[in-house]
Amino acid sequence: MTDLSIVSIETTILDVPLVRPHKFATTSMTAQPLLLVAIRTSDGVVGYGEGVVPGGPWWGGESVETMQVIIEKYIAPVVVGRRVDQITAIMADIEKVVANARFAKAAVDVALHDAWARSLGVPVHTLLGGAFRESVDVTWALGAAPADEIIEEAHEKLESRLNFSFKLKMGALDPAVDVARIVSIAQALDGHAGVRVDVNARWDRFTALRYLPQLADGGVELIEQPTPADQIEVLAELSRLLPIPIMADESVQTPHDALEIARRSAADVIALKTTKCGGLQRSRDIVAIAKAAGIACHGATSIEGPIGTAASLHFACAEPGINFGTELFGPLLFSEELLQEPLKYSEGQLHLPSGPGLGVELNMDAVKTWTRN
Repeated sequence: MTDLSIVSIETTILDVPLVRPHKFATTSMTAQPLLLVAIRTSDGVVGYGEGVVPGGPWWGGESVETMQVIIEKYIAPVVVGRRVDQITAIMADIEKVVANARFAKAAVDVALHDAWARSLGVPVHTLLGGAFRESVDVTWALGAAPADEIIEEAHEKLESRLNFSFKLKMGALDPAVDVARIVSIAQALDGHAGVRVDVNARWDRFTALRYLPQLADGGVELIEQPTPADQIEVLAELSRLLPIPIMADESVQTPHDALEIARRSAADVIALKTTKCGGLQRSRDIVAIAKAAGIACHGATSIEGPIGTAASLHFACAEPGINFGTELFGPLLFSEELLQEPLKYSEGQLHLPSGPGLGVELNMDAVKTWTRN
């Protein structure tokens, strides 16, 4: 009989270089730090999870360094000695000793799912009810670079048939300049690809009221989180005003957040990141609320590596409520491959891997190369 007892939980920080700088509203990165979390059972099965935030603690208040301390000092004593099939009880007990820290908890949640599924010899999506699709659409994020660079990169993606829709970052420039940049890109790609924008919650109400209609008129198909996360009433006002969808990201990190968005009709789409929500279990709670309210869900990204991306892929393929595509492009932004066999991207989609657990195997030589000293 398989022994599901957990004997250890270990963490490793990696710094993986990117193919190009990736710019957000307030920061830019040339490498992505990842916290690799390994949970080992008595039978020698190892499940992996990934702690990752988009560009550092500016977004969610966590970093790979804080996650490592939280997991090693406070979460590990709750986990070690338990069984990997006790995920619900383990995560509930973690809540008693660690508040918030959802990115750290997500890494543990995924590692538990991976270890349990590997112990059973089944894919992670089986633990989530089974896959009802084998691939998901992937939107490519183009950052906040100048228009000519954006257009060139978009055409390269289109010609290689890797992506057919694109998201642009805003909020770092003067709004008038930023809007002109975006509209020029949307017009250049008109008839070839969809264009959406993410303001990363950087605009106030007056700026949003002035400039968002110009984006809608200029051909942008969706606007993500234009105003601060806690200003749900402003998001609702903008949703009523605009003829295109509003997507809530920073505003939705918990099931209660999703409920508030639904109550106020504040968004048409929720950006569902398994990382920011605290893992696969809590993500299901949020999607359930969204489905009940008739709100679409988008499989968003924190620029995860292949482990985090595979986890979100299993979730999206097992969850019909992820019905507005995804942004699970993270590994394509990395200049170095961390897997023995890369995830498969083609025809604008990411394809579900086969095999037990997450269905991917780390290249431990590559992991060693990029491990932080």
